[in-house]
Amino acid sequence: MSKRIYVGGLPFKTTEEEMNGLFGAYGQVTSAKLITDKYSGQSRGFGFVEMPNDEEANAAMEKLNGSDFGGRKLTVNEARPMEARPRTGGGFGGGRDRGGDRGGRGGYGDKW
Repeated sequence: MSKRIYVGGLPFKTTEEEMNGLFGAYGQVTSAKLITDKYSGQSRGFGFVEMPNDEEANAAMEKLNGSDFGGRKLTVNEARPMEARPRTGGGFGGGRDRGGDRGGRGGYGDKW
């Protein structure tokens, strides 16, 4: 079974090819994905690597975690599943109690 690895602390100029080479020294790399800002395309300084062999993946995590890469200290560990984030409301308020008391005239402050 393949192992998905989180890689944090990457220099912002790092490429997916460099990530592939870094982990490729420890075994076969199925994929290397650098996470970028969806608006600017700039690297966010982290990514994910997938390795099909658990032993090779564990060796890579052990050797690379805390190591220096491009002048930055890497954080390398097994990726956790993405957690569902609660949806937040829009940026336009929307709360019922925002208007204060309007003297019983049907304002926002009335209790429903």
